Amino acid sequence: MYKKMILIRFGDLMLKGKNQNIFINAIKRLIKDKLSDLNVTIINTYNRVYLELNDVNPDLVVDRLMLVSGLHSFSFVYKTTLDLEDIKNTAIQLIEDELSDFNHFKIETKRAYKQFPHTSLEFSKLMAPAILKHFDGKIKVDVKNPTETLTIEIRENGTYLFLKTIKGLGGYPVGTGGKGLVMLSGGIDSPVAAFLALKQGVEVELLHFESTPLTPLESVDKVLKIAQKLARYMPKNKIKMHICHFTPLHNLLLENVPDPYLITIMRRRMYHIAQQFARFQNILVLINGESIGQVASQTLESLNVVEEVTKIPIIRPVVTYDKNDIIKIAKQIDTYETSIIPFEDCCTVYVPKKPVTKPKLNVCEDIEKGFRYQVIQEEAIHRITTFTVHADKEIKLANYGFDFKEAFKEWKHDYESSK
Repeated sequence: MYKKMILIRFGDLMLKGKNQNIFINAIKRLIKDKLSDLNVTIINTYNRVYLELNDVNPDLVVDRLMLVSGLHSFSFVYKTTLDLEDIKNTAIQLIEDELSDFNHFKIETKRAYKQFPHTSLEFSKLMAPAILKHFDGKIKVDVKNPTETLTIEIRENGTYLFLKTIKGLGGYPVGTGGKGLVMLSGGIDSPVAAFLALKQGVEVELLHFESTPLTPLESVDKVLKIAQKLARYMPKNKIKMHICHFTPLHNLLLENVPDPYLITIMRRRMYHIAQQFARFQNILVLINGESIGQVASQTLESLNVVEEVTKIPIIRPVVTYDKNDIIKIAKQIDTYETSIIPFEDCCTVYVPKKPVTKPKLNVCEDIEKGFRYQVIQEEAIHRITTFTVHADKEIKLANYGFDFKEAFKEWKHDYESSK
């Protein structure tokens, strides 16, 4: 007799010393959260978690576990008694169920229950002949270069057997690393940056700059769909999305900033707005998807000049990544197809023909002194609209009770009045 279960391991979380319980309890809450609508029994022990599937589709459970940051690995295990015959029969059943191509194997026994009458090595040697006899020469023992390893864990409450280990997200449970504000553009890179940050325990909120009608309304719908994808990795499957209505300031920049410096000055204003808003929200850091040299605005000189307007720490998770590596992660988290939908955002519409790649700080400051932007920028900060995006609810702008077209009329009036 045996019971099929999933064994979950915490990996590096077990090295967190006096803070260990904080991390362990956080990941247990995340696991419970992601499986809350499934008839799965969660069994918590000191350093691991077991899941009884209760006829729930195992693939569905695996999909949910792959959304849990801080989870190091997991395995399908067969639990049986401490009886030798039960262990042998369970091992044979496990091999038949899990493996279609099984040539060379070894057995690793871990005897956590010291009252068990055989040592780990003795038990491995005891089990191997029985398994070999059953499969009648189809498999062989190879302790140096096995194609598979059968692990047998002997514990006081029973014996656990497994073959394969599935790698989880790793990192740390989301929420244990503080809170960060992601500057979400709608492109490929910033959603990946958000994912990498939350995978390291940072609870992320999203900030998007929209400029209807300079940018299409569909670009807002696009980032909300990306937010929906990211929400799957968050507690309760929901994420905060903040939209900054950038149109008046965008228009002002188009009228007053020389073409080569347009993107540089725009990004400086965006950074400053993001910093001020983060402070209002008690958020500790800014996060973005900048990667060195990918575009003119991401040279080291540009990053230095743009960042000069901030004092808040800035995290760039993909700063050294190749584009293909970023795309690979975007496909993994299912944001890629949405990110490549061709609706432009603030930084891709009206791109200068020859953007400056090595901007000078004194030039930027002289340009900004040449026109009044402060009042409009403050208004942009105070009019930021916040949505809660749920992973499992349909995304429609109308659902959020905000009419962007009507709002634009109001912004246009205020903008013209301020000139």
